[in-house]
Amino acid sequence: MNEIRDLMIGIDFGKKNSQICYYDRKADEARSLSMKVGSSQYEAPTCVCLRPQQGDYCVGLDAVYFAREQGGVMVDNLYEISRHEEPVQVAEEEKQPYELLAVFLKGMLKFLGIMDIVKNTKCLVITCPALEPVQVQNFQKACTSLGFPEEKYMLLDYGESFYYYMLTQKRDTWNRNVAWYDFTPEKVTFRKMSMASAGRPVLVRIGDPQEAELSEGGEERDADFYKFIQQTLGSELYSSIQMTGTGFDQEWAKQSVKMLCYQKRKVFYGNNLFAKGACEAAVERLEKKNLKGYRYMSDSLVLADVGMEMRVMGSPAYHPLIEAGNNWYESKAQCELILDQTEELVFTVATMDDPEKRHVSMSLPGLPKRPNKTTRLLVELNYISPRECCITVKDLGFGEMFPGSGKVWKEVARW
Repeated sequence: MNEIRDLMIGIDFGKKNSQICYYDRKADEARSLSMKVGSSQYEAPTCVCLRPQQGDYCVGLDAVYFAREQGGVMVDNLYEISRHEEPVQVAEEEKQPYELLAVFLKGMLKFLGIMDIVKNTKCLVITCPALEPVQVQNFQKACTSLGFPEEKYMLLDYGESFYYYMLTQKRDTWNRNVAWYDFTPEKVTFRKMSMASAGRPVLVRIGDPQEAELSEGGEERDADFYKFIQQTLGSELYSSIQMTGTGFDQEWAKQSVKMLCYQKRKVFYGNNLFAKGACEAAVERLEKKNLKGYRYMSDSLVLADVGMEMRVMGSPAYHPLIEAGNNWYESKAQCELILDQTEELVFTVATMDDPEKRHVSMSLPGLPKRPNKTTRLLVELNYISPRECCITVKDLGFGEMFPGSGKVWKEVARW
């Protein structure tokens, strides 16, 4: 690989298989890393294996080998483990889900061949099919345990990776609708990426999934997919068609391929889209910033601007805390303030659907009685889901004259 510092890394953490890629600045593209020296095998099983004799763990293809040939203890349901909080028994060890995630991520990062990976990484982006609150916490803990500070890693779901991948390709592949077919051996899922280009920023959406069961093979499978293409594409115009997953083969898809390519539609098939999309997300957000005029409208977005009206340097001012349009797991803020003739906090909230500002109060029962302007508070906002924000307030007191009581108030707001 060409890069040795300021690395932009994308990891596709899949349910069964995972991939890793890095951004090659010379070629100006994301490059996948092979899981086997000298081969073009880019996918590795999403698993880890404890090697009792060595007292360590290995991942991917090595994990499969040691579990099969050397009596290693396999943990092959890693994706499912990432969705839970309960510890996992591995031989005689009890491991937290985030610890096993950290083992896997560290093992994948070793394929880069970089000594001090944290120091030489500008951004690590992890993408997976969906991001639930528990998964987010586990990934955050895993990255922290590996030494990555918050500003050096990002989390994306497959939908957002798809967005970044598409909008960093040639414009003629996405200037109209984009069709996305994702295969498994049993079924195919369709989603449509579309743009509302009337205003600024241009709003980009990926529609709800539609599914169809597929026969095992041959002409029946071809007929099933052909019918599904007719149902999903209809008469709309598409710039390109992207196909991912396992279960598609041109050997059986003879009539389907003709339908996909109808009217000279561009059709692409591959399994490195999400890892590359994750990598491109890092490059776009931190360096290129070419997509400022676009906004991806995912289900993970926070839709409310949250702030407080206060006096700053003696003058009334609005102090912003949370900005709408960011993913909930990236939305957090904190500030210190001094109460002035009040015993409650008032937040100013305006949503993307309703820009009319409204005020939301939070009471502070049991607040210590002190003279006015001698109570200093630490206010922290941390989203725990797209519509739920956890507000934590801590009494800091006011110097030696009025020591902090240590009292803490917590409330979950649903704006």
